[in-house]
Amino acid sequence: MKKKPVINCHTHIFTGDHVPPYLAKTVAPPPLYYLINLAWVVSFFRRYHAIRNKIVYSPWMKRFEIVKNETRIFINKFEFIKTLFTIGLTGDVLFIIYRHLMPYLPKDENMIMKALRIVYEFLSSRHLLLSNGKLGLEIFFTIFLILFLPSGRNFIFAILKKIISILSILPSKQTKDLVRRYLNIGRYAFHQQQRTIFTKLKDQYPEGTGFVVLPMDMEYMDAGKVRNSYKEQMEELAYLKKKKPDTFFPFVFADPRRMKEDPTQFKYTHSQGKVMLEDCFFKTYLETNQFNGIKIYPALGYYVFDDMLLPLWKYAADHQIPITTHCIRGTIYYRGSKKDEWNRHEVFEQANGHNQFTSLLLPQMSAMDNSYNFTHPLNYLCLLEEILLRKVVMNSNDNIKSLFGFTNADTPLLYNLSHLKICFAHFGGDDEWLRFFERDRDNYSSQLVKNPAKGIDFLHDDEGKIARGKPEIIWKSVDWYTIITSLMLQYPNVYADISYILHDETSLLPLLKQTLANAGLKQRVLFGTDFFVVRNHKSDKQMLADMMCGLTEEEFDTIARENPVRFLERC
Repeated sequence: MKKKPVINCHTHIFTGDHVPPYLAKTVAPPPLYYLINLAWVVSFFRRYHAIRNKIVYSPWMKRFEIVKNETRIFINKFEFIKTLFTIGLTGDVLFIIYRHLMPYLPKDENMIMKALRIVYEFLSSRHLLLSNGKLGLEIFFTIFLILFLPSGRNFIFAILKKIISILSILPSKQTKDLVRRYLNIGRYAFHQQQRTIFTKLKDQYPEGTGFVVLPMDMEYMDAGKVRNSYKEQMEELAYLKKKKPDTFFPFVFADPRRMKEDPTQFKYTHSQGKVMLEDCFFKTYLETNQFNGIKIYPALGYYVFDDMLLPLWKYAADHQIPITTHCIRGTIYYRGSKKDEWNRHEVFEQANGHNQFTSLLLPQMSAMDNSYNFTHPLNYLCLLEEILLRKVVMNSNDNIKSLFGFTNADTPLLYNLSHLKICFAHFGGDDEWLRFFERDRDNYSSQLVKNPAKGIDFLHDDEGKIARGKPEIIWKSVDWYTIITSLMLQYPNVYADISYILHDETSLLPLLKQTLANAGLKQRVLFGTDFFVVRNHKSDKQMLADMMCGLTEEEFDTIARENPVRFLERC
């Protein structure tokens, strides 16, 4: 029997023109972040590739390649002399580079750096190195080595990698992640059209592979104005959808701030708990253009239970439209200052002493730390669990109360969102998977072992009574892998994809295989790679090969061929 095609459930093909310029805001101090402009990075890559292509394919470059290779052939005739010359020139170039890097190297030397310094001082004192100040000769010798002496060039590059690895300890992890993100966007998003990037993606997979393509609307993250609008991004995706309806599965991005600012985004009526879309942006893309789902990214500065989103979630739940939500701590997040209303959680409570409770305090101050609160997977319990959704609806407007059939705080809603189909992208992140492994004495993380059919009970104590302070403990101390898998076990339409975390399959593959061994989880894990965001680690074709090699054929087919079809099904 012929197998279903592979479907990659998490890819991106947006261009650099869809990304705001000041991603370095909150990472670099003002006004420095204005100088680290992503638009300049994208422009540099575009110009670099345009100039490079002109040079590489020019007639004079072809002639230069011939001369270079003939020179190397000539040099190779004198093997012994070449060996001595290579050793001498390699040493000279190595110490030329070392001399220029010396002011920036850390004071604490390891064995290699100490040996380099001692040899450098010894040779310099005996005038055996090219003296300082002769920049022209330094450049000539370095270029000659790189072009004509590959063994010396490879040795220099190996040493430079070691030096760079030492220097890499200086910036913070946040800064290094931002640099990688800039380079990644530069590597792929310098393309001016999404269809070009999509070609780079699909060419790494067998013919017939399907791709869930997730757009990004970053205009409201307070990091500057994007060059091309979200509307233009979506129009190109609609064009590609018409061209490849059987393999191209685009989602629509939902941001409650855009929905509030632009009334044409989302218009609806409702009757008996059912939402009917009127002519609006979401109707055009979800019904007319047959886009396959909805993408959200709460880290950009909103909660998943925002009033503007609730009717959309009801519509999605009733039609089984899949929703993919970002669920990993990363470098894309709201860059503005924390707002007063974000100091307390709107739904969860914390103990205040003497059996008193108050709204859960969220003390995070920095923009990056505050994104943790928006991204936290426990927020989705406020949609899936009726008693918590009731609290959200109770504090909403009359139209929302009517939609969900709200009576009072003590009466269950007539209509709820327990059937919402949602996928936790990145499965919480590789750091949270490792955190799960490390928590060998934690009572909550052990629930997956003790109760593999349910995991954590989020709301009740051992006697089955509501424990008001329990969500606070889970919010603050439980790893996200445990939270997400518990939600998957308890709610029939909750999924998770393994995008981004795939790059570290060596340490995480055992837990993935253990996850797939659980009958309640196996049917809800999705294959995805996070192309092109993860490219600084591995190519897509390598991650595909790693998964096909690391999992059994049945396991791979389940997450890459069977589960994605069920996830994308609508009614």
